[in-house]
Amino acid sequence: MSLLVCDPPAPTAIAAMREAGIQVDVRDDIAPEELQTAIGEYDGIVVRSRTEVPKALIDQAGRLKLIIRAGVGLDNINVVYAESKGVEVRNTRAASSNSVAELAIGHLFALARAIPQATASMKAGRWEKKALSKGADLAGKTLGLVGCGRIGTLVAQKAAALGMVVLFHRRMSCDVCGASQVSLDELLSRSDFISVHVPHTPETHRMIGAPEMAKMKDGVFIVNGARGGIIDEEALYEAIVSGKVAGAGLDVFEDENQDRGQRLMALPQVIGSPHIGAGTIEAKQRVGEEVAKIAIEFVQRSEASEN
Repeated sequence: MSLLVCDPPAPTAIAAMREAGIQVDVRDDIAPEELQTAIGEYDGIVVRSRTEVPKALIDQAGRLKLIIRAGVGLDNINVVYAESKGVEVRNTRAASSNSVAELAIGHLFALARAIPQATASMKAGRWEKKALSKGADLAGKTLGLVGCGRIGTLVAQKAAALGMVVLFHRRMSCDVCGASQVSLDELLSRSDFISVHVPHTPETHRMIGAPEMAKMKDGVFIVNGARGGIIDEEALYEAIVSGKVAGAGLDVFEDENQDRGQRLMALPQVIGSPHIGAGTIEAKQRVGEEVAKIAIEFVQRSEASEN
């Protein structure tokens, strides 16, 4: 099997796949037009969020049998079309969950205590003790989770351990230790902090917009470490400027290629990070291990079916 790695996992994963007899070519700087030409030579491809796998690329991939997304989201892959062509699409669903959850908790702390603003003030040579002594404890506050899958559940556990009251909303009924399932309207009206943990789909596109923000408490804080496009960024900007929303912690943005949330990031109440939820050493190692496992098992299954 020949495998093109466009966005490489940990080196140990590459070594494990090569040891298993897979021909692995790492081209982490490959441009879209180069990929269009090269893809026909490979049986499999490994991508992260940087590399798009649309219908046109799949049509060029005459040998393609496997697409591995080294991460959770599949929004950069035309999964339906790939599978209609007999291409198996896999992702590393759980490998980075804890890292993403920890960043969400980090944003909660940073918003509650204005840590980035305090750091910037200190670096500028100011000592704004009085102005920056108006933070809030997380303990006793209500956190609302919009979506509660693997990552949301981990956030719920960590927030409950901090003494927060945790609510969550999801379409399917389920039990989450230390959290209560409620309607979206109840979550919006009761939460002091709201954190988003749903995939970006046509159904969730801008699901948190002006009407939803109007139902929130005055002075609410919003965190989004899921996907850009779930929150209406224009509505969020207006809600922050009006004072309805006290601040936001954003790791993802609707346009991460050019705009990158510049208008929002210009507001002092907004803190941000460049889509680094899964960007820890531990997460990259776990992602690599799962990528290698998926590829090796795929080869083993293919060989077994041929014998």
